[in-house]
Amino acid sequence: MSVASCNQNPSRVLTRPLTLLFALACGAAVANVYAAQPLLVAIADELAIGRAAVGAVVTCTQIGYGLGLILLVPLGDLLERRRLVTGQALLLALALAAVATAGSAAALLAGLMAVGLLAVLTQSLVAFAAVLAPDGERGRVVGTVTGGVVLGILLARTIAGTLAGLAGWRAVYALSAVLTLLIAAALRRALPRTVPRPGALGYRQALRSLARLPLREPVFRQRGLITLLVFAAFSTLWSCVALPLSEAPLSLSPAAIGAFGLAGAAGALAAAPAGRLHDRGLGRWAVGAGLALLALSWLPLALTRQSLWALALGAILLDFAVQAVHVTNQTTVLALDPTAGGRLIGGYMVFYSIGSALGAITSTAVYAAAGWLAVCLLGATFSLLALLAWSRTLRPARLG
Repeated sequence: MSVASCNQNPSRVLTRPLTLLFALACGAAVANVYAAQPLLVAIADELAIGRAAVGAVVTCTQIGYGLGLILLVPLGDLLERRRLVTGQALLLALALAAVATAGSAAALLAGLMAVGLLAVLTQSLVAFAAVLAPDGERGRVVGTVTGGVVLGILLARTIAGTLAGLAGWRAVYALSAVLTLLIAAALRRALPRTVPRPGALGYRQALRSLARLPLREPVFRQRGLITLLVFAAFSTLWSCVALPLSEAPLSLSPAAIGAFGLAGAAGALAAAPAGRLHDRGLGRWAVGAGLALLALSWLPLALTRQSLWALALGAILLDFAVQAVHVTNQTTVLALDPTAGGRLIGGYMVFYSIGSALGAITSTAVYAAAGWLAVCLLGATFSLLALLAWSRTLRPARLG
């Protein structure tokens, strides 16, 4: 079945079970980018990585993810999509096995960069789902699939922390490698075959087209900047919070630290409603409300050392806000040209990856220098800058 025939009868192709498989596969793939966050102390202790530099564990994964968004995701516009995503899944399983057996900090960081590079399977699948979705339901479909991404991001911390407490941090990556192999088989069996569009761009042309997107599309540029700042705030919390939680007086275990991902999992509830708001033409206000909530979330987060309930409340608010903004922005960008979904989603998510890496490396450095309150001030600054960037999109002629 070709892309063209899929788009003529999308409801016959994108069934609810297939949409849920997209969501599951996306969540499992993206979880590998975040699984290290509750494991930072255990990894640092075993491989002799200093506290100020331990953010590099997350940052290397994000760098790989950014490279994958540029180099791999646009291939979805050029190649047969089912073969592409199953091949990425198999290679991701190999990279995860390499991390699980890494014997040095250098080997670990190289393996994590490869994991990040191949975990862009998530975005290849989001773009695939958007191609198959009917025009009037694209927001709902992207919201449902992104709900799986949200759960993968947040439950990764809980599952990784729990499993590390039982069997060590290496078991997290070994188990993920096995799960990824199973998902590759399921995708191979369930996904429809596609063919490239007639007259499709070559690879170099696709990369040049991707590089020109920020210059050519003001909506893409605006939403990308907001996303960069939003995920810098998101990563500021989740890349650093394990450090104060693992230290006295709290001294929580990796399993207990990972459990806070359950509080943030409420963010998944924002994904589908935000997509439906976009379908109804209310996307800009969903973004504005989400950004205001994101800025407010840092007030309870600043009280983390005094109250774990404050951390739970702040995590719920932050993750709910981030996902509402992300789904709306992502759907807006995809609507520019759904047939170029690979390039659009790849380019958009480069902003996400830069923001995530920025938050990871700056938050751990700020924590080492000035403590948790300074980290919260950093996160609030990113959030307020995102709100300012959104306010500049309120000119009707420039909105998507």
